[in-house]
Amino acid sequence: MPPPADIVKVAIEWPGAFPKLMEIDQKKPLSAIIKEVCEGWSLGNHENFALQIADATNFYITEKNRNDIKNGSILRLTSSPYQTAAQLHERIQSSSMDAKLESLKDLANASRDITFAQEFINLDGISLLTQMVESGTDFGDLLSFTLTAFVELMDHGIVSWDTFSVAFIKKIASYVNKSAMDTAVLQRSLAILESMVLNSQDLYHKVAQEITIGQLIPHLQGTDQDIQTYTIAVINALFLKAPEEKRQVRLQCAHTALTNVIRSPTPINDEMAHQLYVLQVLTFNLLEDRMMTKMDPQDQAQRDIIFELRRIAFDVECEPNNSGSIEKRKSMYTRDYKKLGFINHVNPAVDFTQIPPGMLALDNMLYFARHHQDAYIRIVLENSSREDKHECPFGRSSIELTKMLCEILKVGELPSENCHDFHPMFFTHDRSFEEFFCICIQLLNKTWKEMRATSEDFNKVMQVVREQIMRALTLKPNSLDQFKSRLQNLSYTEILKIRQSERMNQEDFQSRPILELREKIQPEIMELIKQQRLNRLCDGTCFRKISSRRRQDKFWYCRLSPNHKVLHYGDLEESPQGEVPHDSLQDKLPVADIKAVITGKDCPHMKEKGALKQNKEVLELAFSVLYESDEYLNFIAPDKHEYCVWTDGLNALLGKEMTSDYTKSDMDTLLSMEMKLRLLDLENIQIPEAPPPIPKEPSNYDFVYDCN
Repeated sequence: MPPPADIVKVAIEWPGAFPKLMEIDQKKPLSAIIKEVCEGWSLGNHENFALQIADATNFYITEKNRNDIKNGSILRLTSSPYQTAAQLHERIQSSSMDAKLESLKDLANASRDITFAQEFINLDGISLLTQMVESGTDFGDLLSFTLTAFVELMDHGIVSWDTFSVAFIKKIASYVNKSAMDTAVLQRSLAILESMVLNSQDLYHKVAQEITIGQLIPHLQGTDQDIQTYTIAVINALFLKAPEEKRQVRLQCAHTALTNVIRSPTPINDEMAHQLYVLQVLTFNLLEDRMMTKMDPQDQAQRDIIFELRRIAFDVECEPNNSGSIEKRKSMYTRDYKKLGFINHVNPAVDFTQIPPGMLALDNMLYFARHHQDAYIRIVLENSSREDKHECPFGRSSIELTKMLCEILKVGELPSENCHDFHPMFFTHDRSFEEFFCICIQLLNKTWKEMRATSEDFNKVMQVVREQIMRALTLKPNSLDQFKSRLQNLSYTEILKIRQSERMNQEDFQSRPILELREKIQPEIMELIKQQRLNRLCDGTCFRKISSRRRQDKFWYCRLSPNHKVLHYGDLEESPQGEVPHDSLQDKLPVADIKAVITGKDCPHMKEKGALKQNKEVLELAFSVLYESDEYLNFIAPDKHEYCVWTDGLNALLGKEMTSDYTKSDMDTLLSMEMKLRLLDLENIQIPEAPPPIPKEPSNYDFVYDCN
């Protein structure tokens, strides 16, 4: 007979004594259980004791988390959180440097537990740590562990960041500004500055007064990628919180990031890639203001830009107001604006009232005309000499192209929490977006000629150009020149070949016999996909624990038993290399107990406020397993692929349909392959709509072999 669900069998340790095996009744108050344990070892004052998980975390058992105790867990009897906090609070003020260092080390380790952190904070521990930092007497390891403990305590979100003094901020900033500083101290200081800036607008102003982008740049020039990552994180935070007029500070940073990080022989890790992606997004977001600004047709300064485009193209001087009649001048302007390819020949300013791209399109056109003058003049004159219907309108093309580039680069969107998709080439030039436009507008003109397009084909040309740009970006060129050379290999003819090849691969025969064959094969393919998903679940996956901090990730591993009866899972200290064996995963969940699989915003860990930064990407990777009485096992998949594998596999275990995009893709690929294999012998043979007639029965069956 199985033991009652509320009884948990554990081992409890006490220094200097043999571990004690006992059964814990989860219905009893925790204080009663601790009292019983203390009496077993003849210890009085049981209220001064507590139970901890006996692993590297040393987390205290509380009424809130006691249900996490599983059969076979090892617990440790130890001093209560209050007692430990009071002792450490006193010991870190010791006059003995060795005792102080040991105490700060213990404090940094203990502060990861929120139960301890709450008690230490109640003793005004944060103020004590800030005073120790402000006094400036500690250095080296003493300072490093002080800052580590501070970061751990603040990470629980119990104390507001707004409470810190200018003196403390100045001290932390001074550690960052020093050229030679202990790596651990520098790392913690950068983390503190990033949190301050992100969590408080008031603190942003105070930090911005103490530290500049120029003072952060030297830290990007080292070889320590962790320091570089934290530095870019601080730069991004300052960038994100800065007022619009102060955001033009990125250029030197971008060049330094390219030289010392992107071109470094050291591979770029995920966190660095994320920070570079954030820097790229924030850089392009500087364009949002111009993108959403309409042109004022009455603004003479803005109209002068259009006059400048006309002057450069046709090498004409601005005529004095009294030269010729007004009608003659208007007629001349209208003719030139038509050659420049504006939609409104009389008043081109009207073309820039559409947002997006607004004034950004005009900025790009002027940059192209000034910095690539020969190419600009060639395009304008070349098209003005063609027939009306075959000319590629430079003005209209530039406006639509700018709008397209803003969509491709997602200008104006906030960075995603889990994205690492940065493009090295955008870090190679001060005006990377404008240079990107200059390359693409020349591509557009070239493609227009290759397609022999007319004005009616404008949208078709834009679709081909988008495809050329997207395919070239997918290859992640390291420079704008490399991007340009990739585009040379993606001519209109090449795009047609690629499209034809893709159509051939995705060909779907629609005749009735083929459709019947597809229906017959489909269940076999679905069973094959199901087996693959279950095999992947048996291999297991490492998941990131839900944490508000990205750089101090904790992991757990989950895998399905080979007989598909039990899910084994457990915590890990670090991301594993290869599979994790079943016997090292202490927790189990029988598949028979699983009631449902929940995805997206319906998951309980997506509803908990402050548990995780809520964004679209995380919601798309979240799923939970419901079991027993409203108990959940919560997952955040490392990527979309693993999300599909696990949701499909869990649904297959429950006998439900696998509905992920990955399943649809696999089904299409495998079905297409199987169909082609089965139809190999029918190549170049026309398949009839109706099946052939059944032949007459033979006169005898003597040829039949009797198996019996």
